[in-house]
Amino acid sequence: MRTIVMKFGGTSVADAAAITQVMALVRRAIDAGDAPVVVVSAMSGVTDRLLGLAEAASRGQADVVHDGLEELSRRHAETAHRLMDNAAGPIAREIDQEIADLRAVLQAIEVLRHAHPRARDRVAASGELLNSRVVAAAMHEHGLPAEFVDARSVLMTDTSHGQAVPLGDPTREAAAHHVVPLVRDRRVPVLGGFVGCAPDGATTTLGRGGSDYSAALFGAAIDAAEIQIWTDVDGMLTADPRVVSAPRLVRQLSFGEASELAYFGAKVLHPSTILPAVTRDIPVRILNSRRPDAGGTLITGTPAADDRPVTAIACKRGVTVIDVTSTRMLMAYGFLRRVFETFEHYRTPVDVVTTSEVSVSVTVDDRRHVPEIVAALREFADVSVEEDMAILCVVGENLRQRSDTASRVIGTLAAFPLRMVSQAASRRNLTMVLADSLVPDAMQHLHDELFALAGTR
Repeated sequence: MRTIVMKFGGTSVADAAAITQVMALVRRAIDAGDAPVVVVSAMSGVTDRLLGLAEAASRGQADVVHDGLEELSRRHAETAHRLMDNAAGPIAREIDQEIADLRAVLQAIEVLRHAHPRARDRVAASGELLNSRVVAAAMHEHGLPAEFVDARSVLMTDTSHGQAVPLGDPTREAAAHHVVPLVRDRRVPVLGGFVGCAPDGATTTLGRGGSDYSAALFGAAIDAAEIQIWTDVDGMLTADPRVVSAPRLVRQLSFGEASELAYFGAKVLHPSTILPAVTRDIPVRILNSRRPDAGGTLITGTPAADDRPVTAIACKRGVTVIDVTSTRMLMAYGFLRRVFETFEHYRTPVDVVTTSEVSVSVTVDDRRHVPEIVAALREFADVSVEEDMAILCVVGENLRQRSDTASRVIGTLAAFPLRMVSQAASRRNLTMVLADSLVPDAMQHLHDELFALAGTR
């Protein structure tokens, strides 16, 4: 019996029809001899709605909050009613209780006219807490041995509200107590993603898109045989289909390739998802809940056994380039350290870095603290800022061996002014920075060159 984690995203659990398909997939896994642990996101659009209600409460818009709560309650109750004959039973009371708890938090925000990060986390968590209860109840009603498990009793984190850091050992201990016994009894634990618990008992969240991360953390905590990410696309593609026409499915890639692609904009996978899987060497499979037989993408610690020079390309749009220049940089000990300590102080990650004798250029996609960063840097250097830029990233394990690929990529983009070019220390990615407005044409041009003659990988 394999223990697998099956994580279903917001579009895969958006309504009664989607949840019915989820139940069929879970039943199929059980029939195949697997022991699934199910992790679900909030229904599509609910998290944004909840955060909007927190904002409305902070502005004192009581009518907006009231209407929003009624809408959320009605949506979950109607979904439960479509899925269950006994929708007026325990699940109705659970929905009512969660809405009542949510209302109390929003009323407190309204009184204070401020949404503290701790309160925002409690509000944002309601989508997963509601939906995991509905899904568990529906599965039980339809003969699946499902049991709701509050994710806050399993996923232990620090107190960094809005972007909580998981605590590995406490999570593993909690999973051994709350999840593993259910699996041994051939029951199906159903948990919400995205949500955790701080040492002080407060609800925390892992940040937007954190449900994938939760699934990987749960998988690592219980030593799962496989982590499955069920979404609304067939798997990882050779490029973003919203930017490039006719991208191809990537059948297999390495943990390293997947991490690079996720970090640089491949929306199908949260960037943090891979790390827990790497730690325990657990394969991750990306599958389409609407086309479960499409095959999907398998991510493992072993690169695919082929000679493809490039696995996929990705882009991160809307980034900012910051140039830091000083003639004092030449032979100046500690200049770069001072530059990067400034970004660290404002907790702003840097994506791409290039240096010369007298300057360093970096890209950031988090603009919240750019004014403060620029002001701090100007205390010891000249600084210029260029907005509306994008990062174009070419990823492939074989970039290490194929020295001609980099020149081929740069040559293909000769008609597009490249602001920065950098190759990672791993040598599995080549990144270029260019104007955001050029991305669609540049990506299509590059994809046509690299994949026009290639089949599905």
